[in-house]
Amino acid sequence: MEGNWGAGHLGELIDLIAKIGLGDKDNRSKDILGRVYEYFLSQFASAEGKKGGQFYTPRCVVRVLVEMLAPYKGRVYDPCCGSGGMFVQSEKFVEAHGGRIGDISIFGQESNHTTWRLAKMNLAIRGIDANLGNENADSFHKDLHKDLKADFVLANPPFNDSDWRGDLLREDVRWRYGKPPVGNANFAWVQHFIHHLAPNGFAGFVLANGSMSSNSSGEGEIRRKIIEADLVDCIVALPGQLFYSTQIPVCLWFLARNKRDPRFRDRRGETLFIDARKLGILIDRVHRDLPDDDVRRIAGTYHTWRGDRDAESYVDMPGFCGTARADQIAEHGYVVTPGRYVGSEDAADDDEPFDEKMKRLSVALRNQRQAAHKIDADISASLQRLGYGE
Repeated sequence: MEGNWGAGHLGELIDLIAKIGLGDKDNRSKDILGRVYEYFLSQFASAEGKKGGQFYTPRCVVRVLVEMLAPYKGRVYDPCCGSGGMFVQSEKFVEAHGGRIGDISIFGQESNHTTWRLAKMNLAIRGIDANLGNENADSFHKDLHKDLKADFVLANPPFNDSDWRGDLLREDVRWRYGKPPVGNANFAWVQHFIHHLAPNGFAGFVLANGSMSSNSSGEGEIRRKIIEADLVDCIVALPGQLFYSTQIPVCLWFLARNKRDPRFRDRRGETLFIDARKLGILIDRVHRDLPDDDVRRIAGTYHTWRGDRDAESYVDMPGFCGTARADQIAEHGYVVTPGRYVGSEDAADDDEPFDEKMKRLSVALRNQRQAAHKIDADISASLQRLGYGE
């Protein structure tokens, strides 16, 4: 697919695919057609780079969000829904765990007209009912679901958006934890998510890594107030190269309105940190993916820590996950970078005395050098026999 394609061309292509019979009855199923659709979205995002990323979130990132939040039943909301990937994965999650596809109600919003149309098409192809509003609209300036209180918020908002016209919303009711800077919408999005959460609701969303530590333009103060309100349940640092649209390192935030929710253990005053930067596999020179085992490891860690029913007992794993209390986070200046809280992975202790290990390694190095000299000599002899030697 050529890089000069526009989103309109992609829409035309999907329209064409939707009219094609894909073989027998089973292959014409909504899921097969949906997979074809998703394939073209991902290929287009890869070819278009930053432009293509406006409507496509990598499937593995969506899966981590959905697997961690486990939206079995209730209202699912994404106010910057792109092509609707969060909704598709939520429905698949419910089905995969024996639930009914209608057990969740879907609410979304998208500001870009073409992307909004792609989302409606993406969901229609799969037979998923959703309320995406009667038009494309900016969630900050024209909230189409103003009275919605969602059980789950899943989102991948634009990173570090400086063009969100925040100067027009300085006194907005949503800014309960502080006025977000006009030059960066990260904490405007965070507070928009919180505003739309039900009393026992959960939110999971993607943000640029700067959101975990930035103190510029009042962001650190907003983050402090959100932490002091005991809303931050978990922070996950992701590996790089997952996104087609940016090389900016990203993280996942998980918020809980009520850490005393009786469905789980009482987690008041605690936050889980997961450092997943070493996970994932390269699928080409510039893109990384999180295989199923890595997704399950991240999500499973959160579920055990949260105290899900039938979950195993949680233990900190140095270098990967750790729990911190509010006072510890305060000691770190309300910076929530996981590396500060998970510690370092313990080096393996084989109980071999240092002197004995050095002797053993020295002998091994000497033997390797001798073997290398012999190989060099054999090569030289072979070249001389062939008439290429000196």
